[in-house]
Amino acid sequence: MDTMRDRFAPVVSRLLDEDPRVAVVLAEIGLAGFEDARRRHPDRVINVGIREQLLVGAGAGLALTGLRPVVHTFASFLVERPFEQLKLDLGHQDVGAVLVSASASFDWPAGGYTHMSPGDVALLDTLDGWTVHVPGHPDEAETLLRHAVAAGDDKVYVRLSTQSNSQALPVDGARFRTVREGRAGVVVAVGPMLDPVLEATEGLDVTVLYATTVRPFDATALRHATEGAGTDVVLVEPYLAGTSVSAVNDALVDLPHRVLGLGVGRRELRRYGLVEEHVAAHGLDAQSLRERIDGFLGVRAHA
Repeated sequence: MDTMRDRFAPVVSRLLDEDPRVAVVLAEIGLAGFEDARRRHPDRVINVGIREQLLVGAGAGLALTGLRPVVHTFASFLVERPFEQLKLDLGHQDVGAVLVSASASFDWPAGGYTHMSPGDVALLDTLDGWTVHVPGHPDEAETLLRHAVAAGDDKVYVRLSTQSNSQALPVDGARFRTVREGRAGVVVAVGPMLDPVLEATEGLDVTVLYATTVRPFDATALRHATEGAGTDVVLVEPYLAGTSVSAVNDALVDLPHRVLGLGVGRRELRRYGLVEEHVAAHGLDAQSLRERIDGFLGVRAHA
């Protein structure tokens, strides 16, 4: 199966052909995928070199002229390094862009800590007005990329990962999906966390919600789920643990509830290792998730 990032250049290249507003801004990373598109649209495929602050600034400049810029590099270089430009060039100037990241939390361990960004979504939460998509499968990534580019002039972040669920589900760029229903609590699985969550909760009497668009947070779906499953909620996110806990609290502010936020820990893992080893070290493998979910909700498998 191809990866989410494998879909990026072909999808956006087609969008360049279809929509004269679309432009692509790159900082060397991913340039090879746009060679043909660059020949067809030399004025709308721009490479700024390894200058990530300029990457975002150039995207904002294109947006000021009425274009719809798609800006791409690794997550740590797209959100963390040019954060001031996100805040000022896009936010303060009230213009939009589509930021499409690669590498996610620890997708390329050999790149070391400079290429890891588990805090990207939490950092964007300090800014106003961002939509955040976290697809869990390449087909979903393609759908959400198209949603993002078509979203008027909004500020949108699409978080691509090498981790993937085995099957795609229909996604609409807004709502959570109910994947399993139960009565002893709600587990919200974000993006590529769905498969391990389903394995971890097999036989447990819990509701599982699937989230691929996490900002805005679908408070309506969560409240509806708690009507039948109770107000104990477990969040399983592929980035910094607890990132969406405040969103759950806001959704259930008038109800007594408990929340457990699971995700990537703050401790830096200083050995490269493999993606699977990082997943296990952060307790995001199915066995660890089952122990933590069961310990919090106190549910047991059906006989």
